[in-house]
Amino acid sequence: MAATSELDRVTMIVLRHIRRPIFVLIIVYAIGITGMALIPGKDADGNVEYMSLFHAFYFFTYTATTTGFGEIPNAFTDTQRLWTIFCLYMGVISWLYTISSIWRLVQNPHFLLALNEHQFANTVKRIEHPFFIICGFGDTGSLLARGLSENWFGAVVLDTDPERIKALALRDYHVKMPGLCADPAIPKHLVDAGVEMDNCKAIVVLTMDEEVNLQISVMARFLNPDLPILCRSTSARHSEHLSTLGKVTVINPFEIFAQLLSMSITAPRLHNLNSSLVRTRGIKLGEPLDVPTGEWILCGYGRMGRWLHKYFVKNGIRPVIIDPDADEVAGATKIIHSHANLNSLREAGIEHCAGIVAGTDHDHDNLSILMSVRALRPGAFTIMRQNTHENQIAFDAANAGLILQSSLTTARRILKHLISPQIQILIDYLRDQGEEVTKQVVDQLKVAIGENQPHLWRSNICASEASAVIEHLNSESTLTLGELIRNPYDLSASLSCMVLAIQRDSLRIMLPTDDETLQLGDEILFCGTEHSESMLLATMNNAYTLDYLISGIDPPRGYVFSWLRAYLVSV
Repeated sequence: MAATSELDRVTMIVLRHIRRPIFVLIIVYAIGITGMALIPGKDADGNVEYMSLFHAFYFFTYTATTTGFGEIPNAFTDTQRLWTIFCLYMGVISWLYTISSIWRLVQNPHFLLALNEHQFANTVKRIEHPFFIICGFGDTGSLLARGLSENWFGAVVLDTDPERIKALALRDYHVKMPGLCADPAIPKHLVDAGVEMDNCKAIVVLTMDEEVNLQISVMARFLNPDLPILCRSTSARHSEHLSTLGKVTVINPFEIFAQLLSMSITAPRLHNLNSSLVRTRGIKLGEPLDVPTGEWILCGYGRMGRWLHKYFVKNGIRPVIIDPDADEVAGATKIIHSHANLNSLREAGIEHCAGIVAGTDHDHDNLSILMSVRALRPGAFTIMRQNTHENQIAFDAANAGLILQSSLTTARRILKHLISPQIQILIDYLRDQGEEVTKQVVDQLKVAIGENQPHLWRSNICASEASAVIEHLNSESTLTLGELIRNPYDLSASLSCMVLAIQRDSLRIMLPTDDETLQLGDEILFCGTEHSESMLLATMNNAYTLDYLISGIDPPRGYVFSWLRAYLVSV
């Protein structure tokens, strides 16, 4: 429906701009052809002869294009030649007018916009694989699209900045990601992006305007009541409105910062596992950060600073706050109403503090704080907030203990949720279980994947993703996890992966054993290598391979080999 309406709009704009040139051409052709047919000519014998309408049309057609093929069907009289001169000039003028009108049409911004929307809607309509809608292609949206591409997920992008859409077209993604320069808060554009399509799995709202994010989420909810929505929001008021829409996951980057910082201090192994699962640069599985405990200095008490302070207090840490605009804060050891500089850092007690958080809204201020800290105490553990992804090179050169980048952290959290919501549920589960359980999981994962980077994926026991498993279970046979992940090249070993969780209806099984029996409709969260994912996918959709893994016997296939085996047995 959306594509048809855009086609009507394109047609309307075209007809409105070229109807006058078309009328001019019709009139000029009609006058010229009529004149040629009515003016008398002479044949080879000097007899009067009139040109037929077909010959007149043919002659006027190539004359209007200034192409000459001679006088037909006979040589012209002077009267005919005079009319031909008139037709030639009128034809050329009318065609120049028409071509200039067409040129103005193709440069008309309304025509280009309508044409782009029509092509975009048709492209989205032809998408057959599952995809997501990304509203806002800033730093976070760009990083999320890259992560989706690396996991072979498709996406459709809406953004109001034409330069960002042009940049999208130049990205070398594994999966094609169409984009449209349009306001995602307008329902028509959401429909064009496929919000009502069955294979649209979620919409991610990442614009920098809280009101626009709320507006997009409301429109999407009415257009598709069952569609999951992931929306970035740092405002309590907007988050409250979003929570009333149902099936909305609110992503607050500042709260995520605080959670990660708290995790790095109180659960370093879990922080290492979480960072490894999202492939954080410089993080190696099984080698957690050594974050010191004790007194902390918090530079900046804005939205992020408030969340950091909340989690500091939650973990029994009373930080010293440096901020010129901070009011009285419960749970703070001391508040210094100043910008972070050499004097204020000395006053905060940098000589004996455990660590410093540079968490202001400006990257240059955070880098300046780092330089002041290193001038006063070179070995201090520093945690820095990076606000803009474009400053990545400078922050890499700073070599801080931990860098919290808003866009990257948000994109990783959303990507984990899109791959499977069970990932964050597993992290929360391990947080409750303690560091010893986390160490066991890390050790098992290192045995499974070796030095490879962890790769997460989700598999559903359904006909479209596991046809062989469905056929096996429907035959009233059982199948365990250990049998499913068995290596077809070595039945005594398993594939380079492990199962982290199983979602079964309302039941959630964390860290299941190999003896766990699979059931129809199970959603399984795997972690392993990319090669093991392709191997497992082949197993789940190939009945011969699956039977071989279960029985250990590779029976002959086909009529000839089956007959030969039966014959040899009988003999």
